[in-house]
Formats: sequence, C-alpha cells, structure tokens
Amino acid sequence: MTDSSTREIEEGVVRDFRVNLSYGEYLHLDEVLAAQHPVSRPEHHDELLFIVQHQTSELWLKLVLHELRAVQAQLAADDLRRALKGLARVKHIQRTLTDQWSVLATLTPSEYAEFRSFLGTSSGFQSDQYRAVEFVLGNKNAAMLPMFDHDPRAQALLTDLLAAPTVYDEFVRYLARHGHDVPASMLDRDVTHAHVFTPELVAVFRRIYDNAHEYWEAYEACEELVDLEENFQLWRFRHLKAVERTIGVKRGTGGSSGIEFLRRALELTFFPELYAVRTEIGQ
Repeated sequence: MTDSSTREIEEGVVRDFRVNLSYGEYLHLDEVLAAQHPVSRPEHHDELLFIVQHQTSELWLKLVLHELRAVQAQLAADDLRRALKGLARVKHIQRTLTDQWSVLATLTPSEYAEFRSFLGTSSGFQSDQYRAVEFVLGNKNAAMLPMFDHDPRAQALLTDLLAAPTVYDEFVRYLARHGHDVPASMLDRDVTHAHVFTPELVAVFRRIYDNAHEYWEAYEACEELVDLEENFQLWRFRHLKAVERTIGVKRGTGGSSGIEFLRRALELTFFPELYAVRTEIGQ
C-alpha cells in the first residue's frame, strides 16, 4: 500500500548524474552556497542574513547591468521594441531589489551592533556594480574610479562605461535619427560627464507627449524611463530607511556621513527633462 502523502518519482525522472548535468552543477551551487563567510567572532547568527542580502543584491545588479547594456545597443541599432522589453525586465528586477530591504529591516540595531565592528571599512558604497548601473543611466563621476584601483576588473568596467554613451544618450540619439529636433549640444556632448539639464530637450519631449498617437513608441519609451528612475529612487529611499532604523545617524562603515549621504542621493536625477516636461503639458 502506498502512502498517499508521498509522491512517487516518475519513471522518466533522471537520477544518475555521473554523466548527466545536474541542477547544482549547472548553477555552480557548491561555489555559490560556500561564498558566505561571516567574519564576526564568535560568529553572530544574523551576519548570514546581512551577507546573503548583499550578495543577492549584487547578483540582481549584475543582471540589471547586463540588461541595460543590451538596451544601449538596441537603441543604437534602432531596435526600440527590444529595448522596451529590456527596460520592462529591469523594472521587475528593481521591484525585487526594493522589496529585499524589508528582509534586512528585520535586523534590529542591537543585533547589527554585535557584528558591525567586524565589517571594518567595507561598505555598499564600494559596490562597483551599483556604480556601473549609475554610470549607464547617466550619473557619471570620474572621481569614483581611483576607489577601484585595487580591482582591475572593476576599474576596467567603470572606465569602459565612463567613455560610453548612456541609455539616455542613446535614446536621444534615436529620437534625432527619427526626425525629432534634438539640440546639437545633446548629440555632441562629452559622454564622460554626467548629463546636465538641457532646456531645449524639454520641447522635444513635449512634442512627443502632445502627439502621443503619432509618436507612440517614443512616448512609451519616455514613460518606461520615468518608471525606471522612479523605481531607482524608491530603492534609494528604502535603503535610507533601512540604514536609519538600523544605525540611526552613525557614520557609514566606509566613512560616509551615513543617512545624510543617502538623503542627498535622493536629489539626483537621470532624466531631468522627462520630469520637467510634465509642467509644460496642458499649458
């Protein structure tokens, strides 16, 4: 008689992995699951949460960067539909990254204080992938590069992205190729610098928004970029609140001012003209 609570393994299910590729081998789970190395002594129970939170964030950032670089190439190739698909995927990843803060928020100040001193000067501020995502979206800062002199991989990544057009640059160039009167200053700008608000570009977006039926794909792309920036700001805000409830106004482990530094980041914007145009619409 078979126990009704036990599901029998189907006849066709592969069981022999001496020659077949297994799930664990494909994902290199032996390496991934062995990559958590608490440094607190004695080892504190909650440090594993802290490590996993940040490692999974880095994995998602890797995918965000992968998708955004593809979006850059797709826009440059006039493949707007595929670029929109990539942006939609990034938005879903952003929501996951934002929701993760609720898990870290279960770490109380008392619990974090028991292992925080063991972190030394390590800090999320030093995440090269986070910095790379900001570079791709337009918040470029060459002064950040020396921080990664110790890491040739990170240095090469950021140097490459510093010299490359951003997602916004490629979108504006796409608009210019499709008949929109994009100012020459946007097309000829030094892409190694952060984008600066360009009033003439607002008129380009107003024409798109006022004639959405005619420029539907460009109109949709504008809204996708606004969604992306809004999601980024929500992530920054949740980061700030998680830090505030865990360490208050203490300085960051990496030497930053802590929540004040994070609060100033909320003032940064990637696509200022896409927000400015909202004031113009309907007037």
